[in-house]
Amino acid sequence: MSSQTYTWALGRRREATARIRIRPGSGKILVNGLDPLAYFNRETLVMKAERSLKTTERREAYDIHVLANGGGKSGQAGATSLGIARALVKLEPELKSKLREDGLLTRDARVVERKKPGQPGARRRFQFSKR
Repeated sequence: MSSQTYTWALGRRREATARIRIRPGSGKILVNGLDPLAYFNRETLVMKAERSLKTTERREAYDIHVLANGGGKSGQAGATSLGIARALVKLEPELKSKLREDGLLTRDARVVERKKPGQPGARRRFQFSKR
């Protein structure tokens, strides 16, 4: 297995990054060397990560190796989904419109708002006392 047989893609979500290595195969998926359910520990996160494959009906067509780091498990699942979608478009450009239609090629740019000085949180204010 040389690295030239793989197609690489990158997905990001909040502070998480997922590097995707994909190639034609039997549908085997590994996330940081583990089965997706063993790594994410929640079926909903596995479904989120594999959404691109389900939408395009390519679940059994590719072997996927994911290196996810940073952020939390939910962010990593989102990053994995984006990375898989980008890798699928590299391999099969005709899938782009279907993935774009379902919003799977758009990076979710929402991040936590910063805490402002003199306040207890980003939007929270101290209790107002009139007297």
